[in-house]
Amino acid sequence: MRKVQNKKTIRRLAMRSYHAAGARNRIAVTAIALTTILFTSLFTIGSGAAYSIQRNTVRQSGGDGHAVLKYITDQEYQDIRNHPLIREISYNRIIADSVDNPEFLKRRVEMYYMDDTGRKLGFCEPSVGRTPEKENEIITDTRTLELLNVPKEIGTAVPLTYTAKGKQHTEEFTLSGYWESDPVFNVGFVIVSKAFLDSHAQMLAYEGKTEQGMAGAVNSYLMFGNTFRMEEKLRRVITESGYTTRFEEEQRESLPTDIECNVNWAYGMGEFTSFGSVTAILLGCLLILLTGYLIIYNIFQISVLRDVRFYGLLKTIGTTRRQIKKIITIQALRLCLIGIPVGLVVGYGAGAAALPLITSSMLSMDASIKPNPAIFAGAVLFSLLTVWVSTRKPGKIAAGASPVEAAGYTGIENKRKIKEKERTDGGKLWRMALSNLGRSRSRTILTVISLALSLVLLNSVVTLSRGFDMDKYLSHFMKTDGLIAHAQYFNFEYRGGDQDTVSDQAIRAVESREEFLDGGRIYYDRGILVTVKDPGVKAGDLSYIGMPMEDLQVEDGEYYASIYGMDSFNIGKLDVIEGEPDEEKLATGRYVIAGVTTDDRGKPVPENQHFHTGDRIILNNRGKIREFEVLAVNAIHTYGETTRNFDEYTFILPSGVYQEFTGSDEVMSYTFDVKPDKIQSMTEFLAAYTRNTEQEMSYETKQSYVGEFQEMQYMLLMVGGALSFLIGLIGNLNFMNSILTSILSRKREFAILTSIGMTGKQMKKLLAFEGLYYAAGTGMTALLLGILTSVFVIGRVGGSIWFFSYHFIIWPLLICIPLLFLLGVLVPAAAMRGMVKESVVERLREGE
Repeated sequence: MRKVQNKKTIRRLAMRSYHAAGARNRIAVTAIALTTILFTSLFTIGSGAAYSIQRNTVRQSGGDGHAVLKYITDQEYQDIRNHPLIREISYNRIIADSVDNPEFLKRRVEMYYMDDTGRKLGFCEPSVGRTPEKENEIITDTRTLELLNVPKEIGTAVPLTYTAKGKQHTEEFTLSGYWESDPVFNVGFVIVSKAFLDSHAQMLAYEGKTEQGMAGAVNSYLMFGNTFRMEEKLRRVITESGYTTRFEEEQRESLPTDIECNVNWAYGMGEFTSFGSVTAILLGCLLILLTGYLIIYNIFQISVLRDVRFYGLLKTIGTTRRQIKKIITIQALRLCLIGIPVGLVVGYGAGAAALPLITSSMLSMDASIKPNPAIFAGAVLFSLLTVWVSTRKPGKIAAGASPVEAAGYTGIENKRKIKEKERTDGGKLWRMALSNLGRSRSRTILTVISLALSLVLLNSVVTLSRGFDMDKYLSHFMKTDGLIAHAQYFNFEYRGGDQDTVSDQAIRAVESREEFLDGGRIYYDRGILVTVKDPGVKAGDLSYIGMPMEDLQVEDGEYYASIYGMDSFNIGKLDVIEGEPDEEKLATGRYVIAGVTTDDRGKPVPENQHFHTGDRIILNNRGKIREFEVLAVNAIHTYGETTRNFDEYTFILPSGVYQEFTGSDEVMSYTFDVKPDKIQSMTEFLAAYTRNTEQEMSYETKQSYVGEFQEMQYMLLMVGGALSFLIGLIGNLNFMNSILTSILSRKREFAILTSIGMTGKQMKKLLAFEGLYYAAGTGMTALLLGILTSVFVIGRVGGSIWFFSYHFIIWPLLICIPLLFLLGVLVPAAAMRGMVKESVVERLREGE
């Protein structure tokens, strides 16, 4: 067959057909732009959130390295630093075991020497001033200066008291630079000069882990070429340098060649977050692709049906199926050239604006978007994919129409024989409207689904957010309205002893308040070593026993136990899962309450429950042995009832029995309830008291957790509501497009009806009935899908959230359905106005 060079002709035909379809083009460009906006904003938010979360997690981990070597000597550092897998390595030398200024009680400060790489990876580069050079110069963060009440001025004196090798030193340093404190990090840093390091070489000599304290040890962050298989790379670096690895999670005896190390958990979280983000983005893309497909497909299908005679005529002059498909493809690409760039610009702007609002409740930092061409490449790719998928079937319809079929084409899908009926009451408009929708069932179904989808999503978002149970959320952290304790308790560093206990002054201050309702003390002394005999478990079977057994010198089957003393108020708050904590029996000193740890849902972990009611146990307090009977079993509330550390064996005694058995009266914490609606004023009092009166005391109230909970709800409603709005916008556009393009393609038909006597009022009613049928179909579909989604999807998805309580909700759908009916009447009426401006003769010529 002779090949004819007709590419220019095909392109010319495509463009002329394109310019002849002005109304269709405007609708299609809007649809493509909206689809691209959705893809671009989704990629922008997903990419920005993943990047911000990773950067935030990196900050929380304390450094930006892929891995870290801990407490190594100078010689070990020199042996490792030149390994070929290492792209960068920092030198962070510990100067002090502790910085002892009393101002740093609630915010620990660490003292280091860091090289250029260390300062960069540790976020300790001065934003004002310069790095320290002289022996007495330092740089630090602004919060540390504020706590010391030192002005943020270069050259000002900074007094520091620190301990190294068991000896305390007090020196006055000079500030050479500082940087803004990171709100994520509740630790301050003081960085000294190389000159200081050299002049204190003898004090900072470090020979390994046998040293008293860690002053002089080196911590090194490593950067590899990429984050792929970082643990394997870290093992290679250490073993090929002549040492052995000892990761934090490894439980084995130490070797002289061990180097403590671990992969930066921030990058592990980043990989997990990236996987979760990719999954969420892919699901979002499928949803957007579906909604975009619904409208773009509908546009091109109606356009092809309207122009099918034109394509049939082309086939009579020899145009092939492939060439007709190419005509439609050229038109689609031309529409993409307009719609996609607009969508990219608007979508990126919308995503960048929405990202800080979305992440503000998750991150205590400003979210940032790392410039990434993949955002635009992905949006363009998915938008083109949506258009390509949407135009395939209309292209097949156009290419498959023979000249004879095209001449009599009506666009009716249902080819079944219509049963003729004799009626004496004339044609009913509602019947005609129903028949019109039945001409193209697929188009009607797609329009209904696209409208219903946004309503179902909106109902699902409301159901999910309303299922967030504040009582469950708060009970995970606090069973009482408030808690006061020493600052070390909230830093997870409660050690017991007079310096870490709650002062009587603080307790009296709380109890004297008008808001106070009731409260009680919780006693605990970490210095008391109590063991429990558990014949049912062999030594070594427990995942954690609180302290190495050799340090306790205990027998086989005997384990370290945490013993707490509680006032009646606290015992009454226990979550008892077995037995009854009868206070009269407990007061006899013959009974004890056993504790069992719980998971995030507050459910007891069965494998950690070693005793049941009625069991008799023996507690050994350094030779003081007493037998108790388990009166009840309590599901431990870690945050409010313990030192905030996990203990395999935990027991609770009433305060009097605890003091008699242990000989200790140290108060670990004081919990309390307040009068209804008084939590805010009590919170304000505690904030002022711990800031001005007893700075070593700190507190927690439910108020702070209420704020966190409400922020999560707000984020979900905002994100879900925005997505529902956008999908609803596309659904409504699809509906309007269906009505408008249906009217455009049926101009000749309406002209015939007008010529045989149908009035304009009757025609408006006919179109209104069609719109109402769309609304009714959408309402019923949305109700059905909404109920199924709520019960079988939201109920199960929400069940994976520990603070979720499912409640069946349907009212958002019931509110939106009347709006659908209003839309179903207004859109056809507006579309009809433009058509009636043309004469009947002009409309009869349509399609000829």
